[in-house]
Amino acid sequence: MNVEKAIRNLELRGFGVKHFASAQEAADYLTGAIKNCSVGIGGSQTIDALGIYDTLKESCEVYWHWKTPGVQAQAASTDVYLSSANAITADGQILNIDGRGNRLAAMVYGIGKTVYIVAGTNKICPDFESAVFRARNTAAVQNCKRFPAKTPCKIDDKCHDCRSPERVCNAMLVLWGPMMDMGKVEIVLIDEELGM
Repeated sequence: MNVEKAIRNLELRGFGVKHFASAQEAADYLTGAIKNCSVGIGGSQTIDALGIYDTLKESCEVYWHWKTPGVQAQAASTDVYLSSANAITADGQILNIDGRGNRLAAMVYGIGKTVYIVAGTNKICPDFESAVFRARNTAAVQNCKRFPAKTPCKIDDKCHDCRSPERVCNAMLVLWGPMMDMGKVEIVLIDEELGM
C-alpha cells in the first residue's frame, strides 16, 4: 500500500486530501472545519468511530439516520455531507457500495455542497480490480452482517452477486473526480484501520 502515491493521484483528480496519523487528529480537524451549517452523515462505521456526532450537534443541524431514523432525505440536502469509502485505488478512484442509494446520491449531488470522505488507509488498494474485490467481499459482506438479512455472503464471507431481496449491495459508485458544481470534495485519510 502506497499512501503517498494515492494522495498524489487523488489530488491530480481534483480531490482535496488531508492525511492524519490518528482518528483523534482527524476528528479534531473535522469538528474544527464544520461549524454553523447543516450536516448529513451517511451510514458509516468510520464516522461513528470518530465520535464527532455530539460535537457537531453543538453548532450544526445534523441529520444521521443511525441516530434519528428516517432522515436520509434531509441528510442528502445539507451544506456538508460526511461519509466514508469502501475502497480507494492507488490511482485515486473512490468506490462505494450501497443498498438504498441515499449515501451514494448525497455524495454526488449538491450545488456548493462540501463532502468529506473519511477513510482509514487500510482501504487503499493497488488497482481497480482489488478495490472492487474489497468493496464487495470485505465492506459489503461485513455491512450485511450488521443486518438480519438472509444472504449467502453471511455464511461464507464472500459476495455471490445474489438476487436476494434483502441484499444490501444494490449499486456501486466510482468517483473519478469531484462532481461539477460541488463546493469541495475532500478525502480525509487516517493511518488507522477504521470501518469496513
